[in-house]
Amino acid sequence: MKIKNVLVDTALLFCGILSAGFGLKGFLLSSHFIDGGVTGISMLVADITHTPLAILIFIINIPFLYLGYRKLGLKFSIKSAAAIAGLSLCLAFVHFPDVTHDKLLTAVFGGVFIGAGIGMAIRGGAVLDGTEIAALLVSKKAQIVRVSDVILILNVVIFAVAVFQLGVESGLYSILTYLSASKMIDFILNGLEQYTGMTVVSTKGEQIRIAITQSLGRGVTVYEGRSGYGKDGHINSPREIIFTVATRLEVPLIKREILKIDPSAFIVQTSVDDTTGGLLKRKKSH
Repeated sequence: MKIKNVLVDTALLFCGILSAGFGLKGFLLSSHFIDGGVTGISMLVADITHTPLAILIFIINIPFLYLGYRKLGLKFSIKSAAAIAGLSLCLAFVHFPDVTHDKLLTAVFGGVFIGAGIGMAIRGGAVLDGTEIAALLVSKKAQIVRVSDVILILNVVIFAVAVFQLGVESGLYSILTYLSASKMIDFILNGLEQYTGMTVVSTKGEQIRIAITQSLGRGVTVYEGRSGYGKDGHINSPREIIFTVATRLEVPLIKREILKIDPSAFIVQTSVDDTTGGLLKRKKSH
């Protein structure tokens, strides 16, 4: 299993490097568009100083790799350093054709290939861009901002500089590139079939459990609880809390069945980024 995991991670990193390299050399560089994060900073510095991008991407990521080593461990930092070095070598020595001169296609598909590369690298246990490491550490220190907030603030600064350095049109297309890359990263990491967690608090928990497991074929977890002050006005009366995970398409059906049994049931829905184990697929009927 260890050998298999190493091979899978290596394949993901290799494909991620090629994909990101293709997005940069095959689309963005010839049109002077940039991406967000450390990659975007490297591209801006390369445009200003005329230093090769292959060198800058590795050098500017070094402080973030050190932070990753301090906070996330040696294995992570070594894999990330190897991945970023691989991307630098790819940019320096691998030839990619300039696919299109259409600006809209360049922005969208350049972002798609870069996002796919970053997503595959993360799946392989590394990063091609040190922004996420820095954002994670800042959010832990500040505690009032989330990782996504830090990344957003950093990218606002990067694209503001891009507008002044590259021009308004290139800056706006660069924002489109970043949005395209972000969506592709989400797709690679979370998949097309996103899940929703449903927590149901009801006095008819057993009937709801049977309906979900037998009629709808989903797995559930049952908690024992007490109400604080429900719609019926009972304080500390026993409640069964049902938790299940379903796809977004199945949520309305499950909700309808729950409300048929108990119209006053309290239902909470939460977005689920990823799942492992458990009964996530509908059970086959016999």
